Amino acid sequence: MTMNKSTQTAINGLRFMKMHGAGNDFVVIDSRGLAGAVVTPALALALGDRNRGVGFDQLAEIRDGDGADFTLDFWNNDGTRAGACGNATRCVSDYVMAGLGLDAVRLTTSRGGLAAVRLPDGRVSVNMGAPQLDWAEVPLAHALDTLHLPLPGDPAAVGMGNPHCVFFVADAEAIDLPGLGPRFEHDPLYPQRTNVEFASLTGPDRFRMRVWERGAGITLACGSGACATAVAAHLRGLTGRRVTLDLDGGVLEIDWRDDGVWMTGPTAHVFDGWLTPEFLAAHP
Repeated sequence: MTMNKSTQTAINGLRFMKMHGAGNDFVVIDSRGLAGAVVTPALALALGDRNRGVGFDQLAEIRDGDGADFTLDFWNNDGTRAGACGNATRCVSDYVMAGLGLDAVRLTTSRGGLAAVRLPDGRVSVNMGAPQLDWAEVPLAHALDTLHLPLPGDPAAVGMGNPHCVFFVADAEAIDLPGLGPRFEHDPLYPQRTNVEFASLTGPDRFRMRVWERGAGITLACGSGACATAVAAHLRGLTGRRVTLDLDGGVLEIDWRDDGVWMTGPTAHVFDGWLTPEFLAAHP
């Protein structure tokens, strides 16, 4: 059911949905029909607490679209804004498609216009747009060869609406992700911090990938990170333009086409709930 003004702002609080894509989990708030966005940094931070709030890797707020079916804003669980979230985009697109009776939608994010489609097998694909490969677009602190950063491990930098630092390693399972993730997230080369991916080739055009997300930490999957890894792998001559990635929470398929990087995977709408007026008042 599509949330509208009457169901969203009833006297018993604020309605939300819990969704996940390959284990990458989200709180989703549908603000369509309201005067403006309802999520604030304080609310995102409080909601992201898995003990005192709801808990999520990212929060997605659905707003009315300007020339599109809808607009999406993203937040990390530390209360900061996120530039892109591919798995949340797929999950919300599936929800909106069901509400509109469509198998394809157009949406806008901070990246601009994107497209999503539901496949016959029920999975959802989203075009994440063209990768950002120039150092200033990623962005990096100064001009560098983005395919070979001067950091231990020889990572690549790719922008997908948010920055990524991609390492190709012999065994992704053996990586100290809790130790290395925050170290590279805050490296001075990345003035806006960065997501960090570690990927090991397991077969033709297939990787095992683990991820540390800026503002969220270790997550079971990262759609934009999967896209960045596939792009970097192809540019380094490790794969073709279609790549399968096995993440902690499931499988994502990436296809770098002429019109953008398409990411395909499962979606799940887990439950709906209400935030109480008391909780909202405490986190304006």
